[in-house]
Amino acid sequence: MSEVLFKVLIVGDATVGKTSFVQRYVHGNSRREYKPTIGVDFALKVIRKENTTVRLQLWDIAGQERFTSMTRVYYKGAAACVIMFDLTSQQTFNSTIRWKQDLDSKCTLPGGKNIPCILVGNKSDLTSRPVAKETIDKVCREYSFLGWTEMSVKDDNNVSETMDYLINELLQNYEAQSEDMMDHTDAGQGGFIQLSNQKKNPSEKRLCCD
Repeated sequence: MSEVLFKVLIVGDATVGKTSFVQRYVHGNSRREYKPTIGVDFALKVIRKENTTVRLQLWDIAGQERFTSMTRVYYKGAAACVIMFDLTSQQTFNSTIRWKQDLDSKCTLPGGKNIPCILVGNKSDLTSRPVAKETIDKVCREYSFLGWTEMSVKDDNNVSETMDYLINELLQNYEAQSEDMMDHTDAGQGGFIQLSNQKKNPSEKRLCCD
């Protein structure tokens, strides 16, 4: 069985749920009280995919402005990124553009391409939705995200499914590079990513890049 290690960044404004997401994904529970991340926190998740053991090194990066000067150091060696926002907060969505621009200016794959990045709207369990899906689609395509999806860390909805999607992208890239082929990732496809665990919207049939 082969083994690979991927460093995955988790970025976004403070209070969007990054640390709770990591806690839920790695340990199966979420942080109830809010404690801001100081600088960066780390977590490790081991997943077995067929004949491959995947070790995910998750870097939960603080969202406060005073820590952004350190992002170049934190981004080094990253293979992928999750940029999170709060579905109930227009401001945190607007900030995702700044986070993506900062990421693209400081971190690339060995071949020079941008690292694969998925956009995630947290708190899908809440009803307030100030950001239209069409607007999110447009930002995804304009700023070259793999795509976007919704999750509820609180309800454990689409947490592991989002990471499974990203891991599959990483493994395809890894296999392509191992065979001396071009980078598999088609950055900029954008669009909504329909995952398997859409409890809140069972009638939603949209697919990525529709």
